[in-house]
Amino acid sequence: MALASATTVAAQAGPATELPRLETRNGRHAFIVDGAPYLMLAAQANNSSNYPAMLAEVWPTLDRINANTLEIPIAWQQVEPVEGQFDLSFLQVLLDQARAHDKRIVLLWFGTWKNTSYAYTPDWVKLNPGRFPRMKTRDGKDHGVLSAHGEQTLAADTRAFVKVMEYLRDHDQQNTVILVQPQNETGSYRNPRDFGPTGNRLFAQQIPAALARKTGKSGTWSQAFGAQADRAFNTWYVASYVNAMAVAGKKVKPLPMYVNASLAGPSNVPDPDGVASGGPQQDVLDIWKAAAPAIDFQAPDIYDRKSENIVQYLDKYARPDNALMVPEIGNGKEFARFFYPTIGLGGIGFGPFGMDDTGYFNYPLGSDRLDKETLDAFALPYRAVGSIMRDWARIAATRPTWGAAKPDDGAAVSTVLGGWKITGSWGEWQFGNKEWTWLKSEPAPWASQPIGGLAVAQMSDTEFLLVGDHVRVRFESETPGAMVLRIEEGSFAEGKWVMKRVWNGDQTDYGINLIDRPQVLKITTGRAR
Repeated sequence: MALASATTVAAQAGPATELPRLETRNGRHAFIVDGAPYLMLAAQANNSSNYPAMLAEVWPTLDRINANTLEIPIAWQQVEPVEGQFDLSFLQVLLDQARAHDKRIVLLWFGTWKNTSYAYTPDWVKLNPGRFPRMKTRDGKDHGVLSAHGEQTLAADTRAFVKVMEYLRDHDQQNTVILVQPQNETGSYRNPRDFGPTGNRLFAQQIPAALARKTGKSGTWSQAFGAQADRAFNTWYVASYVNAMAVAGKKVKPLPMYVNASLAGPSNVPDPDGVASGGPQQDVLDIWKAAAPAIDFQAPDIYDRKSENIVQYLDKYARPDNALMVPEIGNGKEFARFFYPTIGLGGIGFGPFGMDDTGYFNYPLGSDRLDKETLDAFALPYRAVGSIMRDWARIAATRPTWGAAKPDDGAAVSTVLGGWKITGSWGEWQFGNKEWTWLKSEPAPWASQPIGGLAVAQMSDTEFLLVGDHVRVRFESETPGAMVLRIEEGSFAEGKWVMKRVWNGDQTDYGINLIDRPQVLKITTGRAR
């Protein structure tokens, strides 16, 4: 019997809302929540913050960085500690508190896989490898990952996952939970596939017809994928496993669902033994698309600190058939700048990992402390875009957008949008040019820091929306008579722009300088006739 808190009746009292969904039109994506485009300004709690006693250490950090969405796990081990006995009490506490704190939830299901491990499965799963088989290595030994060919594993995991979805159907009619991740960082390190009898038998067969159609390949796995055959095979069966769970869950409540990737190198085809084989890395997305149509999109977990690598990851996941979301990125302050290229590529969400005050820090992947400087780095862009969140998401769903982060080498970045060259440069004071020699000045305090970025949305043929921090932005055109007419600071009210003030004179003589304030600007251009 499912257990719930005494607040269940009150939790059901909220009005039902439109079911969240992902919309894709002309290669652009919109995440529809409460009937309108929504941008997830998210933060992910630490792995073991999924207990009622820990939530008090979570909400203040989200409030501090202006997040509107919490990504948090619910684990198979806590939902079904005894086989056949389900406890959903944490889920009810989470729903109640999220509503009280005005936050939406992305629910992460930690089951068969969590960072490729089965650590979050119940004890009765861990203790019965005969019923819930591990992968086998080439020499026949057990590997520390559950096999994607375990039929009883899939059945048991799915049963527990469906109980969670049933609880959401019955207790979350207002859709506090807007998105679900079934499994976490699937795959296997140091063992590219299950070399047990079932795995070997399936590996000798022809590749599935759906995969052949998607990739244009044919033959056996070895014939079709060569040196990557083991990995391609495991990717197909892991994706199929997760898809079966998603299908079952969506039959109960069809919330959007996604999967996240423990990444491979950004531009290379990795060593099958050295990557999380089976996960949705950027070079196997087509396999996931073919094997898991019930999964709405695949997403990258980013802990690489090289700016050029991060940009490549974002580009590879931002596809016409794949909405870009960054569900995990390091929580060091240098990662905050990559919010801008994420939304500039039409991303529907962004979330630094480990954003709570429970005392755990995953340095060197992230920060070694969540001090004021670190929190401010995420709070600034979240506050600026949060003031226009729905409007940005609405515009980005149909109009061109672009964004950039300060690269590691500090070089200027630019693009052409609507006939205008838009350039971001770094390390400038708000007045003058850093190249000047006649007017002495110290370098700007942020000049050498890995911070700064901008995002631009083209609202119309003559209007642009700009957000950013620690960046100088210039709009230039080679069209005779073209000029920037007005730069307005403001916001939106009921979808209409409301001006706060006009920037001019010192504020614009040396470019548009966005530094340490959550400012939103509308740039209006025109042409003299």
